[in-house]
Parts: sequence; C-alpha cells; structure tokens
Amino acid sequence: MKGFKKKIGLLHLWLGLASGIIIFIAAITGSLLVFEKEIDSTLNPDYYNVSEIGAEKKSLDYCVDILQKEYGVKEITRISTFSDPSRTIQIVGKDSDKKVHLFSINPYTGKVQASTLQKNRFFAVVLEIHRQLLMGETGGIIMGTSCLIFVFMLISGLILWWPKKIKNLKQRLKIKWNASFKRVVWDLHSTTGFYSFFILLIISLTGLFFAFNWFQNGILYLADGNNKRPSAKIENPTKADPGLIKTDFYQSIFDQSDSLFLYKGNMQIRMPADTINSILVLKENTERLIPHQSSAAYFDKYTAENIEARPYASFSNGDKLKRLIYPIHTGSIFGLPTKILALLVSLLAATLPITGFLIWLRKKTKLK
Repeated sequence: MKGFKKKIGLLHLWLGLASGIIIFIAAITGSLLVFEKEIDSTLNPDYYNVSEIGAEKKSLDYCVDILQKEYGVKEITRISTFSDPSRTIQIVGKDSDKKVHLFSINPYTGKVQASTLQKNRFFAVVLEIHRQLLMGETGGIIMGTSCLIFVFMLISGLILWWPKKIKNLKQRLKIKWNASFKRVVWDLHSTTGFYSFFILLIISLTGLFFAFNWFQNGILYLADGNNKRPSAKIENPTKADPGLIKTDFYQSIFDQSDSLFLYKGNMQIRMPADTINSILVLKENTERLIPHQSSAAYFDKYTAENIEARPYASFSNGDKLKRLIYPIHTGSIFGLPTKILALLVSLLAATLPITGFLIWLRKKTKLK
C-alpha cells in the first residue's frame, strides 16, 4: 500500500505541475461564467431589459427589417425571445463582411437598444478562454486534456488524503491555522480538496462531455443503450424560391411554435448555416425548476411551414441527459443555491494548483 501511494503521489505531483496553470485558468474563467447573466445584465442593462413595458409588441419581421435596412444585416442566424415582458429581443446577424453582430431590440418599439460584434463581448472572450485558451482547436485539446488530468488529480488526491488510521481522520477534516506555514499550506491543499471533491468531480466530468466526442458518445450510449438518436437537423423539403417567402416569416414561425408547445417559455429560432437543413426552434419550459427542458420544432426555411414537432417528453434518455449537462456544469441546475456552490468550489479549485506548487517548492528548497 505504501509503494502504491508513493507512485500515486509522484503522478499527482508531476501531472499537477504540468497542468496547474491551465487548471487555474479554467477555474477562474469558470467561476466568472457561473454568474454570466447576472454580471452582464448589471453592467450592460440595455442588452437585457426595456425601460417601459408597452401594450403591444412589434412583429419579429418588423425588427428584422430594421436591422436589414438600417444596420446592413444580410443574414439572420438566431433570434431569441423571452417570456419575461421586460426582456429585450436578441437577434444575431451577419453583415456583408460576414462579421457576426448581436443586437438587442425593444420589442414594443422596434428600437435597437444596443449592438456589438459578438466576438468582442467580454463573456464571449471569457468563454473562448475557458474552452480553447484563445488557441482554436489546439487550445481545445489542451484544455480537454487538462480537464482529464484534473479528474485523475481529484481521485489521486482523495487516495493521498485518506488517513492510514481512522483515529487520524478528525485532523484531516480541518485546517490547523495556528500551525507552521508549511502545515497550513498542506491543510489548505488537502482539506479544501476533500470538501470540494464531489462537486469538482461532477464539474470536471461534465466538462469532458463538451471537450471530447468519444466521452460524450460513451455517456449517451450508456443512457440510451445504443448510438441511434434522432438528428438535431432535418433536411428542408422545398427548393429555394424567393417567391415562397412570406412577409410575416419569422413571426409566423414564432406563433406556430408557441401554439405547438402551450407552456410559458423562452424561444430561440436558429437559422441553418447551410443550404440543406431546415429552421430549428427551441422552446424552453421556464415553468420547470430545472432549466434547459426545451421542446423542438422544425420549419421550412422558405415557406415557414411546420415540418416536425418534438415535445421534450418524446426525447430519449440520452437527449434529456445531454440537455442537463450544461446546467449541471455551470451550477444553474437548481438556481441560485447551486450557482453559489459552483462559484465557491470553482474558486477553491483555482487555489489547488497554487497550494500544490508551494508544497512542491518547499520540498525542493528543503532538498537543496
């Protein structure tokens, strides 16, 4: 057992030193992203709320027409509407140079309250760092590998923390603040790691779900028992014909979706990035405690006719699990309490590479 722990200790040490800075970055950016909506809506209220709730909303096509005529938008990629009457409509579109812009529109007046390049948004940059270190696909591999290492670090750390004798368990559960600096650092590293172990393991494993296709496919296979899941895209049945496009195109899609799924919810209209697939609409049920429970509907991108409707209840276990991964990872699964918990453990995770490095540095100095 002693030899096993020694080998685990060496792996824990060197893998920790190799991935420490990446884990620190992931933890800090992750802690910021936990309260992204709350922070961003406070700093940039015009993107989220209107100053006065009107009697009647403008049609989505009216809002899109303003963007096309006054802001040079050539292609609409996403429209987000919200059940909260004080919320703005958010529309993402591309200009003639293919640059992606985010527009926040007052639904009662059609006025654009705020706009920016999507890539310039603060939290868009934070998310890019969190996922790919601003290094594209290579950064994604580095971040995903570091996340995999962190899972091992958590498990190996628990093995190293576990006392040889049960009578020593009590002292492992608390930090001895009046001890030497070396002991305090050791306690901070091991004790905080123990208390945050379970939540950090869940956050790390759900992070792997986003990082690696093989991990995602494996989890979904376990949930469904097979690899056969309905495609998230459906081919468009009609051919391109400008004469088919309706004048109330987007509003028609919104109204049909609202009628298909009668619960109160936020809606997102996603235009296909290719010439083959149809429009996807997701309506999230905001009456449910757990977020991201969205039904799906598909529409012809030329005629706005409904092609297929998929209520959330009809989704497979794998698809339902897939929609739970994001709120679990971000801590929004049960609202404010779990978000606070996710923030705290993310900040604790950021301290682990620091205290681990100090422990190694002191040992190295002592050996010299």
